[in-house]
Amino acid sequence: MSFFDTPVTRRATGSLKWDRRSDLDPFWVADMDFTSAPEIIEAIRSRVDHGVFGYALPHQSLVDALQEYLVSRLGVTVPENQIVHLGGLVPALSLAARAFGKPGDRLMTATPVYPPFLGIHHDASMELLTTDHIEVDGRWTFDWEAMEAQVTANTKIFVLSNPQNPLGRVYTGEEITRLASFCEKHDLILLSDEIHCDLVLNEARTPHFSALNLEPELRDRTITLLSPSKTYNIAGLGYAFAVIPNDRIRRRFDAARGHTLPEINCIAYYAAEAAYRHGEPWRQELLSYLRQNKKLLTNTLREKIPGVKIPEIEATYLAWIDCRELDVDQPIQKAEQAGLFLSDGGFFGHGRCIRMNFGTQTDRLAKALDQLVAALTEPEQA
Repeated sequence: MSFFDTPVTRRATGSLKWDRRSDLDPFWVADMDFTSAPEIIEAIRSRVDHGVFGYALPHQSLVDALQEYLVSRLGVTVPENQIVHLGGLVPALSLAARAFGKPGDRLMTATPVYPPFLGIHHDASMELLTTDHIEVDGRWTFDWEAMEAQVTANTKIFVLSNPQNPLGRVYTGEEITRLASFCEKHDLILLSDEIHCDLVLNEARTPHFSALNLEPELRDRTITLLSPSKTYNIAGLGYAFAVIPNDRIRRRFDAARGHTLPEINCIAYYAAEAAYRHGEPWRQELLSYLRQNKKLLTNTLREKIPGVKIPEIEATYLAWIDCRELDVDQPIQKAEQAGLFLSDGGFFGHGRCIRMNFGTQTDRLAKALDQLVAALTEPEQA
């Protein structure tokens, strides 16, 4: 029996995932049902035992851990002054929009995509440009022709999700380089959200290529956002960081912060350090468990629901379930009628699709999949 098979009672604990719709079994928001790595829990306990929780700074051993992680994981050496500590990744997305856009400018992304990407333009009174991903040789990628047709002179930012949420794609180095060249050609900032980069399920087959791995002239216009939160299930602690190589871009990013972002709490700093210093064995066990769950999910749904489409999940614990070829008008409603709380694809820019979180106990997932199959194969009422 795996460590990850142990159920954790989360109902009535103030959990967004479990308590928002207490009448449904939740498989929606990107929040796993596993306790975090023991080393992280111990680091938190040790910090709590100190007993004083005043304003915090990133301590030097955290900075050292981040730099060591960037070398070991991404193969890049990053000076300390290029690291910007943040109280969460979504606020950083909004901050970038405000830093580099003004009313009437445009922000660009490719759908389906993490819902905040489709809303942060409002924070800067910008306009939103979207193009759909297209399927090429069985894999979803960018529609380069559509992007060239859509981009305008007042487009300022391209927001990238890599690995891609919700499609589960790990983009190749060629794709990221081509995207960075597109941004250079049109004078765009490339804002690369890489929060799922430590959840690549088969690194040998689909290695993560970071914006930080670009050649210097292309990397110079990038902002790379990273965090241990999704991988180590510590999203509620609110810590992320940006790596911004260009001094001018980094100063603009920092200047836009103003007084709008909260202080980062002291516990979050120590949890992040423990994750990067000691979490690797736990992460490898997690990836093995997620591979097992991914196989169960994809095999079950593909075999039992003719017409359903699920992209090959190369990373994350999130499955994109495309129901557009099914005789089902509102798959999210069908899921709810079956007692399941999933994510509505409409929020990602594609209706008649749903996203399912398989970062949970295998037995619980298997039961939910049976419920979903029954819901989506039941004939529509006349």
